[in-house]
Amino acid sequence: MSNDQQTEAESFLPDFNSTSAVTYRHFRHVKDVATRYLMAAGGISVIIAITLIAFYLFYVVMPMFKGAEIELVSSYSIPGNDDETTLYLAMEEQHEVGMRINESGEVIFFSTVNGDLRDTFQIPVPAYAEITAISYGDPAERMVGLGLSDGTVVLFQHNYKISYPDDKRLITPELYYPFGQQPLQVLSSGDAIQHLSVQYDEEQATIAAKGYGARVMLLNLSREESMLSDEVEIVEQTGELLLEAEQLQQLIIDKEQRELYAAAESGQIYYFDITDKSDAELIHKVQAVDQGVKITAMEFLTGGISILVGDSNGHIAQWFPVRDENNNYTLEKIRSFEKRDKAIIQIVPEYFRKGFLAINDANELGIYHTTAHRTVLLESIASEGLESLTISPRANAMLIKTADGQLHYWHIDNEHPEISFKSIWGKVWYESRSQPEYIWQSSSASSDFEPKFSLSPLAFGTLKASFYAMLFAMPLAILGAMYTAYFMSSKMRQVVKPTIEIMEALPTVILGFLAGLWLAPFVEKHLPGMFIMLVTIPVSVLLSAAVWGQLPGKVRHKIPDGWEAALLAPVIIIAVLISVQISQPIENLFFNGNMPLWLSQEMGITYDQRNSLVVGIAMGFAVIPTIFSISEDAIYSVPKHLTTGSLALGATPWQTMVRVVLLTASPGIFSAIMIGLGRAVGETMIVVMATGNTAIMDLSIFEGFRALSANIAVEMPESEVGSTHYRILFLAGLVLFIATFFFNTVAELVRQRLRTKYSSL
Repeated sequence: MSNDQQTEAESFLPDFNSTSAVTYRHFRHVKDVATRYLMAAGGISVIIAITLIAFYLFYVVMPMFKGAEIELVSSYSIPGNDDETTLYLAMEEQHEVGMRINESGEVIFFSTVNGDLRDTFQIPVPAYAEITAISYGDPAERMVGLGLSDGTVVLFQHNYKISYPDDKRLITPELYYPFGQQPLQVLSSGDAIQHLSVQYDEEQATIAAKGYGARVMLLNLSREESMLSDEVEIVEQTGELLLEAEQLQQLIIDKEQRELYAAAESGQIYYFDITDKSDAELIHKVQAVDQGVKITAMEFLTGGISILVGDSNGHIAQWFPVRDENNNYTLEKIRSFEKRDKAIIQIVPEYFRKGFLAINDANELGIYHTTAHRTVLLESIASEGLESLTISPRANAMLIKTADGQLHYWHIDNEHPEISFKSIWGKVWYESRSQPEYIWQSSSASSDFEPKFSLSPLAFGTLKASFYAMLFAMPLAILGAMYTAYFMSSKMRQVVKPTIEIMEALPTVILGFLAGLWLAPFVEKHLPGMFIMLVTIPVSVLLSAAVWGQLPGKVRHKIPDGWEAALLAPVIIIAVLISVQISQPIENLFFNGNMPLWLSQEMGITYDQRNSLVVGIAMGFAVIPTIFSISEDAIYSVPKHLTTGSLALGATPWQTMVRVVLLTASPGIFSAIMIGLGRAVGETMIVVMATGNTAIMDLSIFEGFRALSANIAVEMPESEVGSTHYRILFLAGLVLFIATFFFNTVAELVRQRLRTKYSSL
């Protein structure tokens, strides 16, 4: 090229050193750098946000698993006459005022913080009688019974009136005698009461008393108000029990006043039905401790269903009645707690939880919870011998009397004793159940309800929902993606792919609404037809393909390549309509006109209208767009030279698809499946609206379930902030978080391995 020609060519080239070119390059460099840092900042922000979410979940959840803590607030000499034996200690709800009853019948109210006297009352004990037994029944009722040496019993309540003079809380203690101050004759005159148990509610009171001999006398007092006046009539009913052993350790009556337990010195426990006080019946007798071991403490757990038994060897066990196969009740030992070295002195149940406190001869205090089967705290708390213990109604304070005549006032921090690994994930034998079970039941109308916080049925429900959703979605989505990306014409693909992707924008609440109100009744009404579709649709497609192959070439060639799927749409619709139409005749012919009822009666399979089949279909439609879109992109992105090379070597289109395209696209398809699984695991509204939300563990496709995500959505608005229920819901969220993180990590490892393995194709 000559110089003139080179000069002429260069005149057409841009000037890269011009001011505009330099400015453009500088501006582009600034944009590149800014974009790089912006993307890095965004990625780091996402990581930080996820990390903060994880830390917050752990922050809310971790307090559930810490043990109890106690703190000594004050110690002081026992209020009142410290020369007299203390029969009973108690505290009111605010744990500001304590109560002490001594052997002379004096009731002393004092400040729990410093022991200052607040008030004193004298129980009307006859001068010729002495207090020989005491019982306090259900502590929430605050009823106390004093058994006297003349066979009589005095019943009274200790109540607390709260007022706010000068905007300061003032608690005024008082005594109330619901059946009068006159002692009630229970045993024959002169027969001193050795063992006593009382229970009281607003309608009646029941007294069980034992003197000398093997007889236990019952006295029931019921209050009946006259319809014509304000007068109240006390109606008495008496009865008696005959024990095999004369020497008893303790008598206790349940809060419903229907059952009585008697512990003998031999270690036997007698279980009586005293619903009819005049005709008590022995239900069961059991040897509760080993021979030579004595029962040293026996109390009802709150609720009055279970009894707690402590013995001279340091064992504590929980017992309650269990119904056997013959519909008879037997007293069963449900669980025992870690053995202590010394005899159990006293067991004190909490008022409104399934926990209790116990002290032993080694001066040890134990805090336990039965449902969690957990020893929350075990600590030696005194150098002098422990004599008696009481706990506040809110279980946040206690008073302990020691042998040196001192009272010790303690604060208790024990917010979440009902949580343990076993109570969350293992089978638990709950009260009134015939065997250990997995149960989620977080609330009840009863204040002494036993919470059931098993996450196992919820995790099972999550996996069940995901399984059926993926079982429905994966074949349709992946096969659809294969056909759309590889076999479908480009014009048809431009319509089908965006249409399916638009489905992903459909709110899941709409799908849940349709599933619950339309699909569930439709499936129940045409249940045989739903299963017939599994046969008619594949058969109709195969028959259509066979017929298509037999048509003349002129006819087949009129349909452009890649448009064959359009011909299958009416075939599938007709197959569905036929299945629905023949559903009712088949149901009448083979299932007596009601297949759900037939399944229940003949097969023992319970049918729930909002079941896993409905959820699988509804969630499948929610998951299909995600799996389809990503899988289709992965298959469509397979380099064309791989497919053309395979076809050129003589492979058929299907061989090319299976042996080349799918292997190359496998990392993307696997990612699509895992993302779809993550969508199914975290789905909430469809599960809430399309299932019965019953937390059961049943593999049946006709049964419902409750998933972790749905449970959080349903119960979080009703949970008290900071409560065990609130934190256990956060634990459910943490389980979902960890499960998602685990599956995503595994999925990424598998995807990278697939990419490495098939990248050489």
